[in-house]
Amino acid sequence: MNYDLTELDRESRMGGVGTETTTREIRRIDLSDFDARRDDITEALWSAATDIGFFQVVEHGIDLDEVRRAFEAAEAFFALPEAVKTQYPLKKGVNSGWEYKSQVRPSIGTPDQKESYQVTRPHMESLWPSESELAGFRETILSFEAKCWELAMKLLSCFASKLGFDREFFTRAHDPSSQNYQSTLRMLHYFAMGEQADTWRAGAHTDFDCLTLLFQRNGQGGLQVCPGREMDAQEWTPIEPSDDAITCNIGDMLMRWSDDLLPSNFHRVKNPGPDEYQGARYSLAFFAQANRDAVIEGPSGKYAPITAEDYLYQRINANFAR
Repeated sequence: MNYDLTELDRESRMGGVGTETTTREIRRIDLSDFDARRDDITEALWSAATDIGFFQVVEHGIDLDEVRRAFEAAEAFFALPEAVKTQYPLKKGVNSGWEYKSQVRPSIGTPDQKESYQVTRPHMESLWPSESELAGFRETILSFEAKCWELAMKLLSCFASKLGFDREFFTRAHDPSSQNYQSTLRMLHYFAMGEQADTWRAGAHTDFDCLTLLFQRNGQGGLQVCPGREMDAQEWTPIEPSDDAITCNIGDMLMRWSDDLLPSNFHRVKNPGPDEYQGARYSLAFFAQANRDAVIEGPSGKYAPITAEDYLYQRINANFAR
């Protein structure tokens, strides 16, 4: 069955350079003492998400040492010889494995200037590096992925309440014990300058998922968001990277699930300017994507129901070279 992917149509028109502004605030939301402050945190999350679709969380409960270990594991993987990495190729349709310059954004029609390695738990057979190739990698990454899932479900529970669902609604829809689980941890390596001459490390796009958690390092910037819900603005706001903050954004799944109350806004990664850091850029992204058998249907029924499997399959296939 074919579905009207209006998000993809919007993306195909977002390839322009546009203008940059620093007047828009990317809000930082403190999650400390979460249970006692749940109502206040929920209102802060909802306000930021409905305004720009992006926000940063601090005091989020994931130990910074564990974040550093995950970054170190990702760097070690990308440093492996190409002959080793090609043993673990991307499995299209299930979002698992290694790819190199294969993601093509409809906004620009050229591949992102990066390589990435995706971990989706039920689909990792034959895709893990061996212990002799990368000791401790699997254990480190799976532990980190589990911490990301816990935090994502905590945040989604707040959005569930605001949408009129029960708190555990999205937790059930992202059940990691199920073979239908399709949330993904993605490790990304954007190449150092000199290896490409394109304007963008990653072209303008929205995310396919419900909620993205993005870990960035101090000094490795470039991420920009197009503020507001109207793509015609083409006005981009930089998002400052920070070791202690996780940048979060609403994805297409949750926008549809919320009947468009929560916007999934465009973002991109630009190349650094001559006075900026020119080296490699690494980031870690956790995509909370509902289980394959979950049915995406908003409270008011604005859109026809669609399973998360069908929705994600079409979005992935539209963005990867064949």
